Amino acid sequence: MRGPGSLQARLGLSIGLVLTVLWLAAATVTALIVRNEMDEVFDSALRETAERILPLAVTDIVGREVQGVTQRLAPIREHREFFTYIVRDAEGHILLQSHAAHPSVFPPYDGPGFGQTATHRIYSDAALQGTIRITVAEPLAHRTSVAREIQMGLGLPLLVVLPLALAAIILAVRFSLTPLRRFRTRLEARGARDLSEVPADDMPGEIAPLAATLNGLLTRLRDAFEAERSFAANAAHELRTPLAGAIAQAQRLRSETQDKAAAQRATDIEETLKRLTRRTERLMQLARAEGGRLTSETPYDARAALRIVVEDMARGPQSPAIALDLPDTPVLSTIDADALGIVCRNLVENALRHGATHGEVAVTLSPSGVLIVSNGGPVVDRDRLARLTDRFQRDPQKSDGTGLGLTIVASIAQRTGSELTLASPRPGAPDGFEARFQLPMTPSAA
Repeated sequence: MRGPGSLQARLGLSIGLVLTVLWLAAATVTALIVRNEMDEVFDSALRETAERILPLAVTDIVGREVQGVTQRLAPIREHREFFTYIVRDAEGHILLQSHAAHPSVFPPYDGPGFGQTATHRIYSDAALQGTIRITVAEPLAHRTSVAREIQMGLGLPLLVVLPLALAAIILAVRFSLTPLRRFRTRLEARGARDLSEVPADDMPGEIAPLAATLNGLLTRLRDAFEAERSFAANAAHELRTPLAGAIAQAQRLRSETQDKAAAQRATDIEETLKRLTRRTERLMQLARAEGGRLTSETPYDARAALRIVVEDMARGPQSPAIALDLPDTPVLSTIDADALGIVCRNLVENALRHGATHGEVAVTLSPSGVLIVSNGGPVVDRDRLARLTDRFQRDPQKSDGTGLGLTIVASIAQRTGSELTLASPRPGAPDGFEARFQLPMTPSAA
């Protein structure tokens, strides 16, 4: 049988069970001790009764005018008599007895001292050289009844004290584990990319080493990821210059050669190098999205950053058709301006690359900070739509994409607490594709 999964429940249950067993054991031992002491007290009372009555009985019997007559003492008032006695002579004839005494209860006299039958505890004594003998009896049921009352007196409070004690134990354990719950809450609140140390200054001494080990593991993981991201960013950065030089050499070779085949090969080399350049740029953006600072402490108007990015893309070699729609009022956001530029550029390039030929790409920013990029084109099926934010998801019919654009946007959305929503077809249209990116806003603007 498995125990409860909660540490709090395990501690409360184990401490409660141990305390209950100890209390029951203590109550049982106390009851046994009290029972022994009670038997001694009752035996003492039994003997004291015999020693007090015997001299009086001897005086009464010796002073009688007629000997050998049985006399029963009448009670002064009705009462329950726990001690009964009889006084007999040497031949066993009853000379005197208490009003509630039954001779059948008393066994034959076999000398002074204590004795016991199946129903009574007795004490016998003698006087006048054994010619007058007294036997006092007490029902064992009386002692059992008194013992039961004492046990009930010891046990009944436990029925109240034990639940209160268990409740107090549960509250104490819960209070003691409060730092552990705070640590768990802090850990659960972390995002997938947040590998910073979790504060554990208030942890108990028994749990603190575990928290320190976990923080050490997070630090090692963060260092490993930072090394990977740094390597990717540095490698991509270092490749930009030689790639640009190689592209220039390919262009020069194409312009200087008179051989059409060589010129075509130079053109192919140039296109291949340009695709490699775009891929290195995407790798740099991905490294920035996964490891760089993506939020700004000071809110700014996001309209200006979007206008600069869209106007720069519209001046491209192919002069793409991009329709920019910005609100009249400022849209204050805390996303880093460079990160916003990366988001906008990737969404627009994705729309231009996979949208309808010669179609227009609409870029809209709502007053509530929702960046919407939509375009016409074929509908993306639901299964593929769900995988578009995975790395290296390319259109099989087009080979010029990197498969990282939407992955970068999704990573920025996750790290900034934003939300990226993809839909195909466009809302209110039979075809096309739409991407919605909710910018992180200031509390007053949200």
